[in-house]
Amino acid sequence: MQSHLDPTSLKFRKSSYSGARTENCVEVAELPAGAAVRDTQNRELGHLEFGGTEWSALLAGVRTTGL
Repeated sequence: MQSHLDPTSLKFRKSSYSGARTENCVEVAELPAGAAVRDTQNRELGHLEFGGTEWSALLAGVRTTGL
């Protein structure tokens, strides 16, 4: 998905499942239609954006498999 958003305007958050651990985590920012995801160890490399359909499918798959 092509980004037209200013990355500094995104409000990323870590999953509550991450706890106090800071390594090997991803952060998610809600978008008007989907989500942006970035690696906590490499924030300077940017983020990936997913449309609403793709993001919903990912979440459904994770919930189904228990990952």
